[in-house]
Amino acid sequence: MRPILTCKRGRREIYIPNAHVRYDLVTSWLVVVEMNTENVLLDRARERVLGGIILAAVVALIPLEGRSEIGREVSMESRLADGEEFTTPIADLVDFGRDLLAANWTYQEGGGRPLTTGTGAPLRDSDDPLVFPRNFNRISGPDANSCAGCHNAPFGTVGGGGDIVANVFVLGQRFDFATFGHEDAIPGKSSVDERGDPVNLDTIGNSRATPGMFGSGFIEALARQLTADIRAIRDEIAPGGSAELVSKGISFGTLARLGDGTWDTSGVEGLPSPSLQTDGADAPPSLILMPFHQAGAVISLRQFTNNAFNHHHGIQTSERFGLDQDPDGDGYVNEMTRAEVTAASVFQAAMPIPGRVIPNDPEVEEAVLIGEAKFEEVGCAVCHVPNLPLDNSGWLFTEPNPYNPAGNLRPGEAPNFTVDLTDSSLPGPRLQPDSNGIVWVPAFTDFKLYDITSGSEDPNREHLNMHAAAGSDAFFEGNGQFLARRLWDVGNKPNYFHHGKYSTMRSSIIAHSGDAEASRLAFEGLSDYERSCVIEFLKTLRVLDPDAESLVVDEEGNPKVWPPNRLLSIGQQGGRVEVTWQGSSAVGLPRTYQLQRCEDLNNPVWTDIGSATQSTSHSDDSNGVQGYYRVVLLNQ
Repeated sequence: MRPILTCKRGRREIYIPNAHVRYDLVTSWLVVVEMNTENVLLDRARERVLGGIILAAVVALIPLEGRSEIGREVSMESRLADGEEFTTPIADLVDFGRDLLAANWTYQEGGGRPLTTGTGAPLRDSDDPLVFPRNFNRISGPDANSCAGCHNAPFGTVGGGGDIVANVFVLGQRFDFATFGHEDAIPGKSSVDERGDPVNLDTIGNSRATPGMFGSGFIEALARQLTADIRAIRDEIAPGGSAELVSKGISFGTLARLGDGTWDTSGVEGLPSPSLQTDGADAPPSLILMPFHQAGAVISLRQFTNNAFNHHHGIQTSERFGLDQDPDGDGYVNEMTRAEVTAASVFQAAMPIPGRVIPNDPEVEEAVLIGEAKFEEVGCAVCHVPNLPLDNSGWLFTEPNPYNPAGNLRPGEAPNFTVDLTDSSLPGPRLQPDSNGIVWVPAFTDFKLYDITSGSEDPNREHLNMHAAAGSDAFFEGNGQFLARRLWDVGNKPNYFHHGKYSTMRSSIIAHSGDAEASRLAFEGLSDYERSCVIEFLKTLRVLDPDAESLVVDEEGNPKVWPPNRLLSIGQQGGRVEVTWQGSSAVGLPRTYQLQRCEDLNNPVWTDIGSATQSTSHSDDSNGVQGYYRVVLLNQ
């Protein structure tokens, strides 16, 4: 008598009369689905040829208890079921998230997407699925075995950045399988776009450098607070009124309402076009900041994770593609659970904070101090704001993001998960609240979009606009707007600009035009030495060695006070002593000092002179008494 089910796990062949079988990775159940064929031997990867039409009804669930693991080839031996994210210790959850990003996904755990594109949409030509030898494609994807295949710099850090070889062709994933051969006339299949025009390597997508995800939890937390602030201002605007959208000292322009209550967003600055869409008086613009993707297109780490695992690996998350669903036709369902998406998001949120590496070389130290001042002077810090305040316990990072779009977990769909980004048990070093309950985030950005190109002919402009509907006129008009880059890790990036085609910071600065032209011209107006000092300063902004104990270290990794806490001059006029000292960095937070004096260094008793101050000089009426002075730094 023929058995009802056989499963040859090494070959992934499943035989069952009049049925198709799918494997649920998390529950370890075989899901049997009706088919309209009989006595079919299904090879999972070739089911389009041998299978038939899959019907929707699930007719049986068969547990694989005691199944053999011999010969099984997967990168994630254990998986996380929904709900386990709340019972797993935070350190273990972060480690699990790291494992997900480091995993080299195989077809035996859902890797690959035979019947869908990197956007999640069905292939244009389902008769030509993405199975060997079409299972990988460097342009349209799947294009990587692992997240860490691209996100690995510096130090091989999972979730880090990548050099030019790791560039992603953003929007190329809308194609089935890019070839440039022009042998297919089907728009979006391989070689012609939505208009029917042939594409090439430059026009099929936007080549983008791979950014590091360092400090991403603080970035998303700041974006949430900025969004909440300007939405609150929006909600107070009455018909016929207007208001400036300001949060944390950053202006996003002016939002207005006409007399009939409809919204005028023409004065709003720095936000992506989807956040400005409005449909009448009762449908205000969302004003949601999108801090991820270099053109500001992704709201949260969770959205980024759901997008990327499908695009790059063909791993389809249950919250995006549905429980027990198999839209990519690879024979696997629930390829990544809600709990696992949370783990991957929390890992990225908890990644270490970049800091500074400043050598103990007086010549370099002097150049860095000058570079900091010139960075501020020429206007770079207007967009690349050195520090932004995260207040009201915003460092208590919750999943999901309250502004997540559909297709991503939203508040109310599952319990909230919270992680304290200042927790010293997370990968360090960590940012901590100051005495006023504020965490200052030194990311060097203002979260706004700027057009930094000189116009349509600028080679730094992208051919496609990812904020417009694919195939529309606006889509093909291209894009010149990019987020003010977070510079806090620029010192050990291997390449620069949104496309990563500049190999030096100097050349990328000179490439700034459009909204950044005035600052570029001011930079060019500096002396050769002053320009070099700006570069020397930028070189200090780095991802630190994993063993670093401080956010500012010297070349040996030892903690370092910066700027140096040192006296510059002492002078006397009559009975008064004038003391000056090194002040705050032009790109750092204000520092508070206390001038002190003692009369005998052999038996020092230091006395405060005046009150604590943020100035860099103080006078002391010594009445002719000999004394010794020091300046005490009260905050670092």
